[in-house]
Amino acid sequence: MCRRSHFPQQALSLRSREIFFKVRFLMKKGLLERFEKYQRIALMFQGGGALGAYQVGVYKALEQEGCVPTWICGVSIGSINGALIAGNPPGKRLERLEEFWSLVTSRPLGAFEPAENKMGKLATAISGMSTVMLGQPGFFQPNIVSPWLSMPGSQSAISYYDTSELRRTLRRLIDFDRLNSGEIRLSVGAVSVETGDNVFFDTNLERLTVDHIMASGALPPALPMVKIGDSSYWDGGIVDNTPLQYLLDQEERLSSLVFLVELFKAAGEIPRQMSEVETRQKDITYSSRTRQATHGFKKALELRRKLAHAYQRIAADQLSEEEKLFSEAYAEEGVVNLIELIYQSRRDESNTKDYEFSRSMMEFHMEVGYMDAQSMLAHLDWLDLPSIEQGVVIHRLHVDDLTKRQ
Repeated sequence: MCRRSHFPQQALSLRSREIFFKVRFLMKKGLLERFEKYQRIALMFQGGGALGAYQVGVYKALEQEGCVPTWICGVSIGSINGALIAGNPPGKRLERLEEFWSLVTSRPLGAFEPAENKMGKLATAISGMSTVMLGQPGFFQPNIVSPWLSMPGSQSAISYYDTSELRRTLRRLIDFDRLNSGEIRLSVGAVSVETGDNVFFDTNLERLTVDHIMASGALPPALPMVKIGDSSYWDGGIVDNTPLQYLLDQEERLSSLVFLVELFKAAGEIPRQMSEVETRQKDITYSSRTRQATHGFKKALELRRKLAHAYQRIAADQLSEEEKLFSEAYAEEGVVNLIELIYQSRRDESNTKDYEFSRSMMEFHMEVGYMDAQSMLAHLDWLDLPSIEQGVVIHRLHVDDLTKRQ
């Protein structure tokens, strides 16, 4: 599924092979030693439809290097990927991810497969149009009756597509008892249709079902809202497409290594035509607000630590019980090492990129995610535990670090 470039061992001398495997062993040993220094390893998965295959490639590289997440937080397609990981045993996680993506990209496009097609953006546009007209296998199908012709209040009146197939797919591929076992914490973002509030469903707080995963990916007006209890929910990405703030708002003071896997980039070129305007608008709307979130968190971290240290300079009998607890809790607050991997679009991708579910582009996105994660892991120093004084450290992997993509 995700192709890997293999080292040409047959062309090497015995000594060269010995050196290669020794270097490889020492590198993996260095990675594992760094992973073990953190109390929490978190994967943050952004929403982005068909681009979510990139996250699978990233996860594959991390899994191969022994990086096991203790918490996955996702929005939209990121929630689905996260549930497929958390809801399966270690040996089956990648297999289930690849099975899901193989299913939802199984419609053949023949001569219009985009990845190797010389028609470029026209081929991706045709592929995207097939999704609009026909839906995707195992995911969503067009409603038989148009919402504009349906009775108000009926299921077909509130969306263009039916997601019954996705419900069946998730039930088949995810063990919800395992997902709720606590082995991996899973949090998925949604938004209340009635109040507009951003909500996270969290296995640390409640039992998650297929409805919670469906709600996180219910992007209107294409997909129908999902009712949980007395409330209805849509895709959390329409309020905040990046779950980072939820992690930063947690009270647990744990040292954290956070891999933020983003599918839309904030920076981009000035558009020259309408298709580029639509693409740029989508990138800005759904890209991460990492700098704002981490800046505020870092300031709050510094202030809490300074206040805790100030309390420690006061005689204990002059402090209230609340002040004593604050001093103990925040004096050594957990640090955060945030590593951003941001998907860099190909030149022939357009505003259809998040609903262009062709097999060839899915495989391309997976392979790029895998290569990006390998490039990131090669920076061993990026994985070092930050000092208490640093508080929050951010590393960003951009296209300049990688082979340029055409």
